[in-house]
Amino acid sequence: MKGARRGAPGRVRIISGRWRGRRLPVAAVPGLRPTPDRVRETLFNWLQPVLPGAVCLDLFAGSGALGLEAASRGARRVVMVERDPRLAGHLRRQAQSLGAEDAVEVRSGDGLSYLARCDETFDLVFLDPPYRQDLLPGCIARLSRPGCLRPGARIYLEHAGDAPGPELPQGWSVLRRTGAGAVAGLLVAVDGA
Repeated sequence: MKGARRGAPGRVRIISGRWRGRRLPVAAVPGLRPTPDRVRETLFNWLQPVLPGAVCLDLFAGSGALGLEAASRGARRVVMVERDPRLAGHLRRQAQSLGAEDAVEVRSGDGLSYLARCDETFDLVFLDPPYRQDLLPGCIARLSRPGCLRPGARIYLEHAGDAPGPELPQGWSVLRRTGAGAVAGLLVAVDGA
C-alpha cells in the first residue's frame, strides 16, 4: 500500500464533509490499496451535486475510503460490501468510531454474489475491485440488468492505470476520467436505469 512504512497499515483521510480531516486506520491486509486522496477529492467534487441524500453501494469496500467519504459528504445510506471478514469487521468499527451506524451498513460477502441478489436500488455505485482479477466485466453485466440502479444513477469504475478501461454497455456514458499513478477511474452515467 502506498504510504505505508515498515509494515504499518497506514491511515486514510476523510477529505470533506461531516468528518472532514479525520484520519482512520487502514487494516493491515496484503494488497489493500485505498483510492488515493487526489483521485477521491476529484471524484467527490464531481459527485457533490448528486451526493446529498443518495443511496450508495461500495461493492468492494476494502479500506472504506470511498463509502465513508460518501457518508461524510451527505449520502443518506451507504452499503459497503466486503468479502474479507477481517476487513468487514474493521469497517464496522470505523463506522462506529465515526458515529455513522445510521448511514453506513457493512455486509460481509462476495461483491458479485451481492449483485446477483441485489435487493435495493442505488443512486451511486463504487466499483473498485482488486486489480488483475477481471471482476469489472461481471459487475457491469449484473448492474446493466434492471433492479439495482435508480434512474440517472452514477457509477465510479476504478482499474489499474496501465490497463484498458472496461467495455461499457449501451446506455452507459463516460462523464469524466481521472487518475493518479497506478490508478485510473471513470465516472459513468447510466441512462434510464
